[in-house]
Amino acid sequence: MNKQIAFLGLGVMGGYMAANLARGGYSVKAWNRTPYRPGVEVAANGGANVVLSIREAVETADIIFSCVGDVPDIEEVILGTGGVTAFAKPGALVIDTSTIGPDAARKIGSELKKHNLRFLDAPISGGDIGAKNGTLTIMVGGEPTDFEESKPVLEVLGKTIRLCGPVGSGQAVKLCNQVLCALHMVGLCEAMQLAEQQGIDPNLVVEVCSTGAAGSWALSNLGPKIIESDFRPAFMIKHILKDLRLVQESLQASSQELPGVEMSDRLFKIVKELDDGMGGEQGTQAMIRAYREQTPPL
Repeated sequence: MNKQIAFLGLGVMGGYMAANLARGGYSVKAWNRTPYRPGVEVAANGGANVVLSIREAVETADIIFSCVGDVPDIEEVILGTGGVTAFAKPGALVIDTSTIGPDAARKIGSELKKHNLRFLDAPISGGDIGAKNGTLTIMVGGEPTDFEESKPVLEVLGKTIRLCGPVGSGQAVKLCNQVLCALHMVGLCEAMQLAEQQGIDPNLVVEVCSTGAAGSWALSNLGPKIIESDFRPAFMIKHILKDLRLVQESLQASSQELPGVEMSDRLFKIVKELDDGMGGEQGTQAMIRAYREQTPPL
């Protein structure tokens, strides 16, 4: 419990995660590129010490978490001038919870090793609800000894924590997870549309179908939001589009095609362009707008 922790990136997920670590008894120094964001306040209210620089956050840390947006963001935070490699103490363990794909994870792991730093790629799933409640699913890639060292800390953040293989393996499983999330949303939206066309209360679909073989996290948690046209983000469309891009990039070396990924990508992009191009700031449940608002229909 005496490990010093740095947490870099206090967005929708990171703010809650840093707060949970602080509430769990760890000494947490947290940093965010944009100082005045809701997640910064969440982290501070949970007991994390919010600092103004990466250097201040990481220079005494035994474990360094990162949770940012895309590959360029994490490369800047970890490998860039003024990043983790410039200030972390030798032997520190870097745990990246972003979704960046296996190739980027392996590259970062290799670079960190040159600086005598250890690395786990540990992408997360469970949305803001899972981050807030400490019930995330955490998919980890890296050395077994590093994983075992990290487990007591990860158990503060998540309920299902699994070592998936060497560095990059956590990211590979996360991409599979995102394919499922994207296609669950297609099924959910089309079920809602069919219910409306058939004159069925969509609440009945959520209530009944959640108990059978069609049950899913998306149906139970996002179905009601679709019914209420509540598109506030737990996970933004712009982020799932980034993840689907990583899926498609991972297939470039093969002839494999994933038509479902292509379809969900197209639907999310339709919504992204709504609201003068700001639709991507909405939650993934806003995919329903691609069905409701497009003329001619899909």
